[in-house]
Amino acid sequence: MFASASPLFANDPELITSAAGRLPASLEGEIRRIYERSPLYSKRFPLHSEALHWGCYRDIPALTKRDIVTHGHEAFFDDYRVIERGLQENRYEYESTSGTTAGPMTVIMEQGWWNAQTVRAYRAHPLLAPYADRAHRKCVLAPVGCSSNLCPYEDHPFPHRYFDGVVYLNLTSDPFVFPEAEWDRILGELQAVKPEIIEGEPIYLSLLARAALRRGIKVPSVRVVILTYGKASLQHSRRIAEAFPAAQVDLYGSTEAGYIFVGEAFEDDSRVIDENVFVELAPFRGLPDVFQLYVTTRDRQAMPLLRYHAGDVVRRLPTGFRVLGREGGLHFRADGSVVSPTEVDAALPADFACWHYSLVQTGPQRWDFHYVADVSAPGGLEAALASMLGDGARVSAFRRRLIAPASSGKFALLKPLVV
Repeated sequence: MFASASPLFANDPELITSAAGRLPASLEGEIRRIYERSPLYSKRFPLHSEALHWGCYRDIPALTKRDIVTHGHEAFFDDYRVIERGLQENRYEYESTSGTTAGPMTVIMEQGWWNAQTVRAYRAHPLLAPYADRAHRKCVLAPVGCSSNLCPYEDHPFPHRYFDGVVYLNLTSDPFVFPEAEWDRILGELQAVKPEIIEGEPIYLSLLARAALRRGIKVPSVRVVILTYGKASLQHSRRIAEAFPAAQVDLYGSTEAGYIFVGEAFEDDSRVIDENVFVELAPFRGLPDVFQLYVTTRDRQAMPLLRYHAGDVVRRLPTGFRVLGREGGLHFRADGSVVSPTEVDAALPADFACWHYSLVQTGPQRWDFHYVADVSAPGGLEAALASMLGDGARVSAFRRRLIAPASSGKFALLKPLVV
């Protein structure tokens, strides 16, 4: 009975409706196309030609980041020379990302795929839909790990970083050590471009807001702020809103899978971008309405992903989904309940404000709370965080001038001990 039952998906139910235990035509068609395009899947698990049922789907092995690193991007092609020719002829592009693996992962994508799935993501949300199919101006502050021609922040003068209405603001490898002259340049470019959309890693945007507020600079053209690349804290959202008082959208995904969820920031209403992906929900650690994600990409030519274990965890709520973050960035109390940045935000005193923070576990019951702020934290912060963590936790707070990212260029708001 279990083998034939439909697994749970986060997509619109109409997209995955099926009968008599069969896969919906949209999903089966995508699976067949993935098998035709990438030999990796048929080598791991051959498919029969008859109609697929849910039992067959469950037998398809999940794909992990480690699988991609181990097999290499060449495994997705019959002949690796196709990749070389495609790159030379600008039919393919590539991106290197660390993901949650120890080594770099190379992602091959067809030219234009990133832009196309971005447009579909915009169409999926009412705050972004007005910009999906018309020219608009956007400024991007990408993380340091973003490379290739997706984020061309090489040392080119403005406006030579201005492509199709988008300007990439990065010119240095680490925004946390930007000299003041560099913030002057970035803010000058924002004022010159007059963007309708600002997009960026939330921590970077928070520091951009600090620079703008210190200079008394306003950019009234901004209508939407997109929080992406990394997990946002409510602290970031509030600091960004002080400088750029516009609607905020959370656009969540990964380099290898593209954009998966979109929703209004901190409204717990994120939805799957149905035209981009199928998202299977797997129960996680027995927690009610908490799931791991297994992603199948749609209409992907190069390196399509089938039942890809994305390493992300979400909570299902009546209004939609809340992305809790990466599995490795979650802490679990002794009773099994989960602590994510959402719980950290809720525990912070109402009169506390910071530009950035990181709660780091240093021992079984010891935690350090590092934060970047203009003033020291109010009394009671350490006790509030310790109470939220429970299990006899003790927290020490440290005000920092900066909190550096990991070598990958990524940040962790919550860093539990690696078990």
